[in-house]
Formats: sequence, C-alpha cells, structure tokens
Amino acid sequence: MRKVSSGAQTTLFSPDNLKSVYELPLNARMRMMMRLESIFSNVHIGLERGTTWDARNVLVSLIELCDQLGRVDIKGELIKELERHVNLMSHLRHNPAVDGEALERTMGRLQPLLILLKSNACQPGSRLRQSELISQFKQRLALPGAACSFDIPGLHFWLNRAPRERDRQLHDWLKDLRVIEDAVQLVLELTRESAAPRQVTAEGGFYQQQVDTGSQCQMIRVRLHDTADCYPEISGGKHRFSIRFFRHTDPDTKPQVVQEPVHFELHCCTL
Repeated sequence: MRKVSSGAQTTLFSPDNLKSVYELPLNARMRMMMRLESIFSNVHIGLERGTTWDARNVLVSLIELCDQLGRVDIKGELIKELERHVNLMSHLRHNPAVDGEALERTMGRLQPLLILLKSNACQPGSRLRQSELISQFKQRLALPGAACSFDIPGLHFWLNRAPRERDRQLHDWLKDLRVIEDAVQLVLELTRESAAPRQVTAEGGFYQQQVDTGSQCQMIRVRLHDTADCYPEISGGKHRFSIRFFRHTDPDTKPQVVQEPVHFELHCCTL
C-alpha cells in the first residue's frame, strides 16, 4: 500500500522477458487458499474451452471443491483471514506513507465479501451437494477408469447435451461458490502484492534466510527467468526458509543439484 515512484524498477527482469514463478505457502491457511485457487483455475480453463472432455474435467474440479469444503471449514477460515486484513488496513489509515485512495478501494473490496460470508444465507457448495449426478460421479471417481459411459449413463447423456446447456448448468453449480473464489482471489492478490522484490544470488545453488518473527511472512515467491536451465525447491516454516536449485534436463533421470551461483528475484510476502 506504500507509494512507489513510477520510475523505480521493482523487478529483476524487464516486462518483455518471460519469468516462471515458484511459490511456497508458509502456513496451513495459505496452503488451503492456494489449492482452492488452483482448482478454480482448472474450472475456468474448462469453461473457456467448452468441449465435452473439458465439461467432464470441470465436474472433477467441482467434486474436488466439494471435498475441500467437507474437510475444512473454508468459510470460517476465510472470514478470519478477511477480518485480519480489514484490521491491518484500518491501522494503516492514518499512516502518511500509505496511498489513501488505494487503501479505501481495497477496503471496499474486503468488507462486502466479509459481510456476505458471515450471512446465514451463504452456504457454499450446497448446490453441488444436492445434485444427484454429481453424487453418482463422485462415487465412481474413487475407482480408476470406473466413470465410463456404461457406468453412469446419465453422465454420458448430460455430457452430450448442447454446449450452451452444459455451460448453463455448470455456472449454476458454481453460483454459491463465487464468494469463496472471490475471497481467495483477493486475499492471495493482496498477499502477493505485499512483497518488496529483492535481487538475490544463491551461491552454489543454495540460499537460506531467517524469517522475522514479527513480519508474519505468509508466502515465499521465487521469480526465475525462463531461459535459466534450473528450478528451485523451496522449503521452510515459521523461522527460516531455504531454496535449493536443481537442473533437470532429462525427465527420466534424477535432477542434479546446481553448483554455480543462481540469480533470482525473491519475494517475502508479509501482509
């Protein structure tokens, strides 16, 4: 939320160059949200393509969302996280180094989501749980290859309906999950934007750093130029994290530890 000079270069590579981003969540709540983000991404990719197989893959992703909602109190965890962000933003209101307009825009996105999630009418996933077709498909997915057309004729029938009709039904199943998606997207966006990127070198392909206990670091991000012939493995917890770079030119063999220095961009997301 701090004002930054428009002329400042905040990234190691120019916008024209491609970069791969590797992330590590540092707590259970952040891991949950990143998994949900991945599932929702798969849903939207399937909806955009719109083929029969994409529709089937969207159903699989919807079932994964159902499973997540059944195992974890996602609604409660998101309420706690949004409340944490609202409190943080409230304390920043009188800080002269903060862009007031940007802060109020962010509060304007946080508060409506928080109110909606706290509403008794908000029951994410209820449409999915009430669907007989989803229930039948879910039972069969536990068995490898057991969701063929002869296993669930109703699914085969539904998948072969007109694309417009399939699309309408998929969006209907997603309706009460939109609030979850919007909350996850906003929290992860704010978390990722909270970092001040630093240019770092991993000497001998290894980098380690202590985590400031007062910073509440939520996520580590590594941005690496796509021309680099290596990738990072990030590990860490509340007190420290480490990054080891590997080279993997042949997928059929074990990756090799990089021995030379590796230059990369490091983001410690602390919001």
